[in-house]
Amino acid sequence: MLHYIGRRILQLIPVLLGMTFIVFLIIRAIPGDPAQVILGQQASEEAIKALRTTLGLDNPWYIQYFDYLKGLVTGDLGESLRTRTPVMDEVWPYLAATIELSVFAIIIAVIIGINAGIISAWFQNSWFDYLAMIIALVGVSMPIFWLGLMNQWIFSIELGILPTTGRENVRDPVEVITNFYIIDTILTGQFDQLSTVLKHLVLPGTALATIPMAIIARMTRSSMLEVMRSDYVRTARAKGLKMFFVVYKHALKNAIIPVLTIIGLQMGLLLGGAILTETIFGWPGIGRYIYEAIGFRDYPVIQSGILIVAFIFVMINLFVDLLYSLVDPRIKYD
Repeated sequence: MLHYIGRRILQLIPVLLGMTFIVFLIIRAIPGDPAQVILGQQASEEAIKALRTTLGLDNPWYIQYFDYLKGLVTGDLGESLRTRTPVMDEVWPYLAATIELSVFAIIIAVIIGINAGIISAWFQNSWFDYLAMIIALVGVSMPIFWLGLMNQWIFSIELGILPTTGRENVRDPVEVITNFYIIDTILTGQFDQLSTVLKHLVLPGTALATIPMAIIARMTRSSMLEVMRSDYVRTARAKGLKMFFVVYKHALKNAIIPVLTIIGLQMGLLLGGAILTETIFGWPGIGRYIYEAIGFRDYPVIQSGILIVAFIFVMINLFVDLLYSLVDPRIKYD
């Protein structure tokens, strides 16, 4: 197992290096000069040239790239061109916000999606099966920005029961320890604020969970239908076991592996693809952080933000691969 983990981690190095090189070239193809954006349109040529020299932007691109790699080796993600703050110090609150939102969304997607898929397979061709699959198809097809706006209109504007934007009540801010507000409110005993934090999570979390929920439901149904036709399931039913135990104890365990793959992929996509949700709901996450950095041509922030998301994505996939051996003893990584 340890040998397999070490080999997989070593394989990540060329993947991440290639990703940094591609991102480095692409973001420098974006029209606009960072020094011009920072100083404004009225800045003189001398001021712009001086700032480019200060930021190292007048060096050849390959020197800039190797300087960036040199910093990565020492754990230095660079310094924001706009705020002059080390990216390592600046990025964590944004990353924590996205992780909290994504975990909340994937929990909703997994609980509802897996159970909807199981029940659809259990009662195949029933009204619930047809309804669940229609809803799943709509969920996959629905634009997330439209769903987010509808959620705001119905639950915030019309009903007034949930907040529209943000992570907290700005008049009563959370005492920050880890930047995971749910954990922070529990650690500090601020249980009234815990309720507020959870309310802020509901609308963006449900909007973000819609597509993965639909995909997980469809995959669970497909996998469960295949397993339900197996001989051991018919044998278990012939022994008189209750259908609930046959489905959840025997069939689900053997049908869960492709579902785990989908969950891992969707979790990675949520981390990197939450930018629309974060923009609509004013959520201060990593996607919005990178989006704003693109507007300012803040190269170190863009490069490092994408690198962090990519690293988390591949680590999630490694974790899912290791889960296979726990779910199915036949899978060995010796």
